Amino acid sequence: MSHTEIHRSHRVGWLRASVLGANDGIVSTASLIVGVAAAGTPHEGIMLAGVAGLVAGAMSMAAGEYVSVSSQSDTENADLAIEQKSLEDDIDSEILELAEIYHGRGVETALARQVAEQLMEHDALGAHARDEIGISESATARPVQAALSSAVAFTVGAALPLLVAWVIPLNWLISLVVVFSLMSLAALGSVAARAGGASMTIGAIRVTFWGALAMALTAAVGRVFGVVAG
Repeated sequence: MSHTEIHRSHRVGWLRASVLGANDGIVSTASLIVGVAAAGTPHEGIMLAGVAGLVAGAMSMAAGEYVSVSSQSDTENADLAIEQKSLEDDIDSEILELAEIYHGRGVETALARQVAEQLMEHDALGAHARDEIGISESATARPVQAALSSAVAFTVGAALPLLVAWVIPLNWLISLVVVFSLMSLAALGSVAARAGGASMTIGAIRVTFWGALAMALTAAVGRVFGVVAG
């Protein structure tokens, strides 16, 4: 009988960036629209603010993800360079170091040494990257992938409240933008949790809660400044 396990850790990079981007797109754009609308702004001004928020937000998310993940990649590459030099300068100490790691995990001393030697004969740097430093192929930093995933996801997420604001009359705008945005956040949280193997209910609740809080606060700010301006 075949034994197959489906793991999801390889999805961490793009899934995190996509979920963060879509969530931020919905929350920030919906909050911006609600806040501006609560201040008594005309429909054209609301749409302008929403479009500007979408473009600025997508670029900000892309730049932020690229810089952040690039920093992680730089750190990983620096660690790998240090490890490569150590392998070139003192291979015996590196074999012992790897063997001690395996021994600490429960492998017998002699077998741990044998495993370390065989793994290093196959791919010395890869073995130390994985078992000493903790860098694996599935979790390697990919700046461009993270930036593109985040920007596209933000744009898709932001488009929903913007579309609702465009087609809905001004007197219903705030209520329906909030309702549709919260529904979208709940769906996003459920799908993201499902993709990551977590509870869909918990995933839906946590993103919906923070989205509702953000929209409530920006609506309050818009109301206050709208009254002051009036």
